[in-house]
Amino acid sequence: MGKMTLDEKIGQLNLVVMGNAITGTVISKGVEDKMKRGEIGGIFGLYGTANVSKMQDLAVKQSRLHIPLIFGLDVIHGHRTIFPIPLGVSATWDMGLIQQSAKIAAKEATAEGLNWVFSPMVDIARDPRWGRISEGSGEDPWYGSKVAKAMVKGYQGNNLMDADAVMACVKHFALYGGAEAGREYNTVDMSLIKMYQDYLPPYKAAVDAGAGSFMSSFNTINGMPATVNKWLLTDLLRKQWGFKGFVVSDYTALNEVTNHGLGDLQTVSALALKAGLDMDMVGEGFLTTLKKSLKEGKVTPQEIDLACRRVLEAKYKLGLFKNPAKSINAEKEKQDVFTDDNRKFARQIAEHSFVLLKNQGETLPLKKSGTIALVGPLADNHSEMLGTWVIAGDPNKSVSVAEGIKNVVGENVKVLYAKGANITDDSLLSIRAFALTGPEVKDKRTPQEMIDEAVETAKKADVVVAVVGESANMSGESSSRADIDIPESQKELLKALSKTGKPLVIVLFNGRPLTLTWEDKHASAILDAWAPGTEAGNAIADVLFGNYNPAGKLTATFPRSVGQIPIYYSHKNTGRPFDGTGGAKFKSDYLDISNDPLYPFGYGLSYTTFSYSGVQLDKTNPAGNTTVKATVTVTNTGKYAGEEVVQLYISDPVASISRSVKELKGFQKISLQPGESKVVSFNITTADLKFYNDKLIYDWEPGQFVVQIGTNSANVQSAAVQWLK
Repeated sequence: MGKMTLDEKIGQLNLVVMGNAITGTVISKGVEDKMKRGEIGGIFGLYGTANVSKMQDLAVKQSRLHIPLIFGLDVIHGHRTIFPIPLGVSATWDMGLIQQSAKIAAKEATAEGLNWVFSPMVDIARDPRWGRISEGSGEDPWYGSKVAKAMVKGYQGNNLMDADAVMACVKHFALYGGAEAGREYNTVDMSLIKMYQDYLPPYKAAVDAGAGSFMSSFNTINGMPATVNKWLLTDLLRKQWGFKGFVVSDYTALNEVTNHGLGDLQTVSALALKAGLDMDMVGEGFLTTLKKSLKEGKVTPQEIDLACRRVLEAKYKLGLFKNPAKSINAEKEKQDVFTDDNRKFARQIAEHSFVLLKNQGETLPLKKSGTIALVGPLADNHSEMLGTWVIAGDPNKSVSVAEGIKNVVGENVKVLYAKGANITDDSLLSIRAFALTGPEVKDKRTPQEMIDEAVETAKKADVVVAVVGESANMSGESSSRADIDIPESQKELLKALSKTGKPLVIVLFNGRPLTLTWEDKHASAILDAWAPGTEAGNAIADVLFGNYNPAGKLTATFPRSVGQIPIYYSHKNTGRPFDGTGGAKFKSDYLDISNDPLYPFGYGLSYTTFSYSGVQLDKTNPAGNTTVKATVTVTNTGKYAGEEVVQLYISDPVASISRSVKELKGFQKISLQPGESKVVSFNITTADLKFYNDKLIYDWEPGQFVVQIGTNSANVQSAAVQWLK
């Protein structure tokens, strides 16, 4: 740093975009000339050893001080081999699988020259209208913290200098999932207690796991945009939590602070630097204004040096000063990308992510014989298998559902196919949803002609498998939806199929919880497959035909209606709670709908059934820092081997502030043969009883606690304990 000019120091704070990872309206220009002048610290959107090598050579060989670049990309749920969307991955309730997915993604990313990934997204989201709920781990801060830790460790490994390690970038700091009305980029406003108790824990967990970088969010916090929020980026992140890495803005988020009403680009750039922002993504506010602000005394040399130091330290931690070409190896690119082992893992994690929402009369698993009517716009479709936020994945290499069924059961099952409907016939939704990828390829027939064909096909079959739901373009960034039903074109298809009287199995593609009240009432079975990734078809067929018994559990509540949103299991009680009594007045309820969700947090069925004994506690009057063992016996009462996620919740009925009705504090995933029982135990300590009080002190209070263990948040066995100080 002693050798660097002011321009070169500011240049390290500049992140530019190349390639196809554009998520805004601004595109970087003059990149090569700026690089030679030392005015660029990193590039994102560029991958492949040939592309990365060219740019790294320019930086190292043609700039004055030969400082290497950092290369980043949105690697969200796999790089080349695509895994289920993060909301789907979270439904596995398997931290080993989750960590391994990040490890494989890191290995593929580094094989193509990358050393920095904009993941994990750890935002807590309780509004399924928000498109980016697909990119996170759902609604619960305790569970989200576990996933954040697993993802960071998977990406970064034991040593960032390892050839197959990437630096994680935790996003979006902070509270981005609380956007009002579920609308992208919108305002976030909440109390400090809600912030600390419900939204901040996963970010803190990522810091504790050693995450190397953070990304600021677009929203305001306490009236101050996150990108220029000193309390957030310095006081909380660095001073309270001890974060030692660097902070990058989101795409042109710094420039957009002007739209929040805080001043022109020079003013907000100075505010951001002083707040603790170290790198400016694409907008070049730092590059074009900091030198002037320094002359005018609006920033100090020390503030520029501090940001520059943090960026350079990240490059040192990654080993780029020692070897700028660390991840540039053409042979590794051939050997480590899209391997058979990676595809095998993609199939496994996809199977584990599926959630069985309904299975009336043991419709599933399907017999490996007879005739199936396979219908729906997503049934024989490659491009929609991968889901949202896929930069480097190749849809042409994905396995469609039609192909997967053929691969799994071959000629033993006769498959009759009919498309049945377009993804949507709503012209406005189609234009908006497919704005970046080009319009959906529409069938030339009328909607009724397509439905008629599907109905005739269904009449010839023993069972109908309808593969329907959202397009990948209908969730993710800038993909909020006010109506979260299955698109109307597909719903009309389902209604027609239902009238045939044939068993109707819905395989659901979705990037968010949907309102499925009609489907739940009329379908024989519903399998939520999310967007499963590269091996989608094979994984779906494995589950449909019983090669794998689904064990996924929801990490986000499914509402009955958008009118219930936000809806989540750990809500606060009200002074006038509704007790379920019909006709009651002056209670906290709706006139026209139940308070209860359609599918609660933690919900998921199996092809077998499980019974739970009552909860046994080894102590009912513990004192101080002791441990209480809570035990249940779980029995497989069905005829299939299966896995069950046994969930632990704790309630605090009397406290110094109003508490959530219950909070997740543990889980165990077990496997049982038919008729087999297992004793499942949880060790509960005072750490599980702590919460943030009205003074933001994190502690526990003596009193009664209710220990609840069960198959989901709404179906539990309970026992009380009186915990003394």
